[in-house]
Amino acid sequence: MHLRQLSLTDFRSYPSAEVDLRPGVTVLLGRNGQGKTNLVEAAGYVASLASHRVAQDGPLVRAGAETAIVRATVVRDGHESLVELEIVPGRANKARLNRSPVTRQREVLGTLRTVLFAPEDLALVKGDPAERRRFLDDLLVARQPRWAAVRSDYDRALRQRNALLRSAAHLWRDPRRAGAPRRGSGPRLSPGESLEDARSSALATLAVFDDQLASIAGALVYARLRLLRDLRPYLREAYRTISDGGGHGDGHGDVDGGGADAAYRSSLGEPTAATLAAGDVPDQEDLVRAVHETLAQVRTQEQERGVSLVGPHRDDLVLTLGELPAKGYASHGESWSLALALRLAAFQLLRHDLGTDPVLVLDDVFAELDTGRRERLAELVVDCEQVLVTAAVVQDVPERLLSGQILDVTLGTVTAR
Repeated sequence: MHLRQLSLTDFRSYPSAEVDLRPGVTVLLGRNGQGKTNLVEAAGYVASLASHRVAQDGPLVRAGAETAIVRATVVRDGHESLVELEIVPGRANKARLNRSPVTRQREVLGTLRTVLFAPEDLALVKGDPAERRRFLDDLLVARQPRWAAVRSDYDRALRQRNALLRSAAHLWRDPRRAGAPRRGSGPRLSPGESLEDARSSALATLAVFDDQLASIAGALVYARLRLLRDLRPYLREAYRTISDGGGHGDGHGDVDGGGADAAYRSSLGEPTAATLAAGDVPDQEDLVRAVHETLAQVRTQEQERGVSLVGPHRDDLVLTLGELPAKGYASHGESWSLALALRLAAFQLLRHDLGTDPVLVLDDVFAELDTGRRERLAELVVDCEQVLVTAAVVQDVPERLLSGQILDVTLGTVTAR
């Protein structure tokens, strides 16, 4: 799989751009702020319908423009597909596949697969759990695009349940301490409705949301666990290769023990959480039942806090080096190696599943790596079907990656050498 052409209109800093690409390694060279990352960000957006840099679409549209358009011609097994995306902040984005409109934008997912490694990926090791959850779920969608709908359904169910918990929070308070609910604050009591009636009604509605949340949560956790089971061997091998055997890091505060691994930390109650941490993958029905049981166990806390405390949105991917968690213990060099190993593991998993290479994007990565890691990374990626590399200066790019296409990026203008 490779990109043959990428076309932009009013995307980020580009009024317009049309970039012809080819298989092999393409190096985009230019000083910071010239638009290199904007190009690979556009490619990633075609693959995932999201940016790796910002959470909202607004910043993707050039200042002064109302919409942005990204077109990508994708070649797989000799067949071309054209994806066209219109980004309209504040309204529904539009998409076309092979010039035909699609009902839902996510119908284009899977046409292009990319694996992108950028400096922001250090947050996979050092950042909050949300970064690691996103990594798992984005890879899940890249592997099987149908999971995009499941993620959307879960987010909607969670918002609805949280809204109910917040709006009904005053119903659970002890009226002797907090006072009975007043009309006009929170859900209003109907004329003649007692506090107990209001509580019963809220509990009945909450039970409906429990069923909905548990069903989707069980499916999503099950998919994450299967993904992690398949990913872990690739992660261990990639880290061993990048770190030249593991445990060497950059020589400052290295974790003793070396080998990389990952485990799933669940918000479900025991013994299910321990089972998942050990790497076991229960049946999906068992996970749905565990979500129900844990929701019942934390019912009082949820009512008091007005927020859902159980589900995939509370889980984490625990990365380890040797016997210790990477977060808080890994050196800077080890953290870089581990973040890079996660992306390379994702690449290898998709390569195995798809029977073709996803497009590998290395955005301003080599400048962050020491010489040894640069050369080992170059050795790993040189035979990929298509690799897009961005760099500020040519000296940052290993020599073996400079034999392919080189494009100079200057103030939004892209020219071939």
